[in-house]
Amino acid sequence: MMEHDLICGVDEAGRGPLAGPVTAAAVILPDDFPREVLDDSKVLTAEQRLAAAALIRSKAVAWSLGWASNGEIDDLNILDAALLAMRRAVQALPVRPSLVLVDGTFCPACGIPTNAIVRGDATVPEIMAASILAKTARDSWMEEYSRIEPEYGFERHKGYPTVEHRRAVLAVGPSRIQRLSFRVTAP
Repeated sequence: MMEHDLICGVDEAGRGPLAGPVTAAAVILPDDFPREVLDDSKVLTAEQRLAAAALIRSKAVAWSLGWASNGEIDDLNILDAALLAMRRAVQALPVRPSLVLVDGTFCPACGIPTNAIVRGDATVPEIMAASILAKTARDSWMEEYSRIEPEYGFERHKGYPTVEHRRAVLAVGPSRIQRLSFRVTAP
């Protein structure tokens, strides 16, 4: 890579939940970014993720988010919705990267050279940063949404298929952000 090439990391959060959107982030880091604050977002504590996210947002060359709603997830499927959110995140960047590195095995069609890297969220700093931004943004969205439908406890489980969430859906019925194409089983 040449020095002026802009490498963009992309990752998503929220493929496994039964409710809410899937969220993707795209991040271009400067050469002097303090990479020691980065790791796979699932390994970091909530406090570490929030601190790292603030640093990423303040020091990144560019960053953006992309979303796909629960309705889009139901209409497409979770993989295609995640790829849509990723494409939206890349397209929302204020600068155009020269290469996009994506966590996983699938790449969004974004008109830029793109490589998928399995476990990239644990090995590639730009993908780690995207993982952190996607997770913190989605978690925050679910916490805010929990005020609209508090009976589901979204602020605690973020829509993942916990016993609490499945019991609430079976007792109250689906929330307005439920992924209706995902089956809710008894705990």
